[in-house]
Order: sequence, then C-alpha cells, then structure tokens
Amino acid sequence: MTDVAASPQLAGRSPEARPDLQKPVNRLTAVIFVVLLAGGILFTAQSLYSDVTSAPGHTTTFLPFLLLGVALLVALGFEFVNGFHDTANAVATVIYTHSLAPHVAVVWSGLWNFLGVLVSSGAVAFGIISLLPVELILQVGSDAGFAMVFALLIAAILWNVGTWYLGLPASSSHTLIGSVIGVGLANQLMAPAGSATSGVDWAQATSIGWSLLLSPIVGFFAAALLLLALKVVARRPELYQEPKGNQPPPWWIRSLLVLTCTGVSFAHGSNDGQKGMGLIMLILIGTVPTAYALNRAVPDSHVTQFRAISQVTQQSLTPYAKGAEAPADYREGVAAYVRSHELTPATIPSLIRLMGDAADNVGKYGSLRAVPAEAVQNVRNDMYLTSEAIRLMQKSGQPAFDADTTKNVAAYRKSLDEATKFIPTWVKVAVAIALGLGTMVGWRRIVITVGEKIGKTHMTYAQGASAEVVAMSTIGAADMFGLPVSTTHVLSSGVAGTMAANKSGLQWSTVRNLLMAWVLTLPAAIVLAGGLYFLFRHLF
Repeated sequence: MTDVAASPQLAGRSPEARPDLQKPVNRLTAVIFVVLLAGGILFTAQSLYSDVTSAPGHTTTFLPFLLLGVALLVALGFEFVNGFHDTANAVATVIYTHSLAPHVAVVWSGLWNFLGVLVSSGAVAFGIISLLPVELILQVGSDAGFAMVFALLIAAILWNVGTWYLGLPASSSHTLIGSVIGVGLANQLMAPAGSATSGVDWAQATSIGWSLLLSPIVGFFAAALLLLALKVVARRPELYQEPKGNQPPPWWIRSLLVLTCTGVSFAHGSNDGQKGMGLIMLILIGTVPTAYALNRAVPDSHVTQFRAISQVTQQSLTPYAKGAEAPADYREGVAAYVRSHELTPATIPSLIRLMGDAADNVGKYGSLRAVPAEAVQNVRNDMYLTSEAIRLMQKSGQPAFDADTTKNVAAYRKSLDEATKFIPTWVKVAVAIALGLGTMVGWRRIVITVGEKIGKTHMTYAQGASAEVVAMSTIGAADMFGLPVSTTHVLSSGVAGTMAANKSGLQWSTVRNLLMAWVLTLPAAIVLAGGLYFLFRHLF
C-alpha cells in the first residue's frame, strides 16, 4: 500500500487553485495551542484531585494515581490521534474551495469539535462499552480489566497512526469497535473450559456494524443526489466551477461552506468524542471507584424516587416470574442472562431479588454520596448488572411486557443509569481539548487525500457543500440514536459521490486504497487488540 499523501500529477485541475498547505503555523495559533493545552491539564488535574480527595475512604498510596495517570494519557492519546486523523475530513472542503485559510480552518474546526464534545449525551460512549464482556466491566479494577482497557486503546492508536501516516482516511470508529471485539474474543478464548465467561455482545456489535457499514454508502449516494438536485434548483454557474486561483468564493457560497464545515466538526465532536469517554470512565472506576463508581452529584431526592420506582417495578415484574423462586446465587442468575442472552425460569425471579437488594443498599445510606467506600463497588455492580439485564430484555422483546410494565421498567432503568452511567464535566473537557488539539496537529495528510486524491478534477463549491451537508446530517442523526458512525467514511464517500455525479472521474488507485483500509481495519484491529490483551494478561 503506497503513501497516497504524496502529491500526484493533478490532471484536470489548475495548479493555481491548489491551496498552500505548507505555510508555517503563525504565532497566534501556537499560543492558542499552548494555552489550551496548559489550561486543560490544570483543569483536569484540579478536578480529578478534588473528586478523589472528597470521596469517602480515598486512597493515599501512590500506585493507583500512577496507573491512573498512564491510563488517562493513553485514552486521551487515542482522542488526540482521532482528532488529526478524522477531523481533517471536515476541513478539506473549506480549504480546497479557499473558503478559509488552512490554519484558520483547522483552529475553527478544533473549536467546534471542542463544543460538540461538551454537549454530547454519552449515549454513544456507553453503547460501545456494552460490547465489552460483562465480567470485565464489573471487575474493571482487576488485572484483566486494565489489560482490556490498555489493549483496545493501544491497538486503536497503532492502527490509526499507521493509516494516518499513509494518508488513508480509515475510520477511528471501525478501529475502536474492532479493538473491542478483539478483546472480547480473546477473553472468551482464554477462559478455562466450561467456565461461564462472556465474549462479544454480537447483537449489539451487529447493530453498530450496520451503522458503520451503511453510513459510507449513504454518504456516497446522498451526496451525489444532493449535487444533482442543486444543479436543478440553483442555476448559478460559479457553484459548479473550480476556484479561480486562490481567491475565496462569493460570500454566500463561502458562508454555506463554512457553515457545513462547522456542522460536521460539531457533529464529529459530539459523536466521536464519546468513544474515549466511556473508556476513561472505566479507567476511573477501576482506579478510584469511591469517586467515580457512583454518580455522587445525584441529589438526595433521587434515592427516595429510586426506591419508589424499584418497588413499583418489582410488583410489575412479579407475574412474569410465574411463581418461580430465585436461586440462592441470584446475582449469578442475572449475570448468566447478561452473558448468554438466554431467558430461563430463574431470570425474572433473580432480577426481582437483585432489584430489591439495590434499593435496600442505596436506601439505607440516604444518598449516593453517603455510600461507604467498602460498599461502593458492590452497589454499582448490582445497579449496572440490573440495567444491562433490562436493556437486553427491552431489546429482545422477551418477556413481552404489558404497557404498564414496559413503562415502569423503562423508568427504573433510567434511574439506574443516572447513578452509574455518567460523565463528569472535566472528562468532557479533557477529551474535547485532546480532540481539538489533535485537529490542529496532523491534518495535512488526510486533507490532501480528500481534497486531491479522490476525484480527477478540483473540488467545486457545490461538491464541497453537498459532501459536508450529508456528513453533518448523517453524523447528527447517528448521535441522536446513540450509534457510532465514521466521519471519515461518510465525508470521503460523499466527496466520491459528488465526483461520480459530476462525471469528474475518480482516481481509482486512491479509491482502491480507501476500500482496502475500510476492509482491513476491523480484522487488523481485532488481531492487534486480541494479541495485546493476551500479552498483557500474561505480563501482569
């Protein structure tokens, strides 16, 4: 596979229209970079210190903090690489249409990535986490739990850096999902014969896989159709011509292109930024559980509501137990269902007992903040396990609950998730800064590929706008449904779609390399992460 970032002979395009990508970074950009980096480090360190020291029974030993620091650096490193690998796609169109100068575009995109991360919901983050083996999530502070986190993050970074070096717009989403699958498979293969160890949640993986598979196809055809529709509706010849030299387009075209670049950057931050958040939360739960295993910011009134909802939901579920008794080890009864997805006569009775325990344990302390250090991990695991069991029942439709039970179960699960699936503001800020700063560093290789290597002619204003509008809409819709999609695949396929619709011609060597990266990313990430997990389990 050759380095497609090298400058080719550009047939069908004017050399004068090519943007100057080698212009050195100005002093203001360098100052912004340093100030943001320093501010982010200080804010993150202060927030982390405040959370840990205010938590009950916080540790004073050095080792957990050293491990936490290394793990956070690796996780934020993934988001940094994600920034210069994926976000470069968002700025390629405004740079190659001269709507914004390269460094201005990169800083602007980094800013909107930052804002997108800050307002993200967290649904994508925990959707990816649910792919991981349940016993590793429940025991994330163990050697196996840390081996899991380090293996999938390092594997994702290695593949992302490799494809970036070759100038290939490969998908960070594909890479991370492949790494998660690799860890799950390795965990299952390494388990002793006959042990109840889970691997990959293939139902969830299939759902995410379809979103990743279909998004570039949607991007190609939707961008092509949008360009053709524009030609019918907007009969302005300058829209469909390549830029004249280095002159910016008319203000109204420029505004549209900057707006769509802004939308893609914001959507990318809100979707891709979440992928590291869930892993950071696993790291925090594993190293400092007293501070992050339970959401200590939940008001005390939540406990009263939680107990009331729990009681109502247990009553609603009782008829579905059909008189069966819960086994002595009812936690294992629920865990077995989460691992196998197979409903047994003991599942509902076990779930009811576990719900009762969770309500009693939280209720006797009066608030989540008051849960003592020695009980935090058990309370969190009971609540998380209950939520996952309910999620699987809702997804499968089995048992088939009546309307009232469905409503009660949904409300109860929401209450559980408020206590266990949360992302502190400082984590969002740290990820946002890592993603935004990554955008400012390594953008050139991917920008050149998207701007010059996909089509045989220079990108027109209409082509750039069509690709960006489709990417912005697709990523935004996926974020609403909690599905990860690839900014890289959606936008690069959108550019290819506009080139095909415009009969501009495609550079098939680039298309071939992009398809190879698309096809190889999942298996490569699976092998890398699985191998690293195997190695780390034997080293630690």
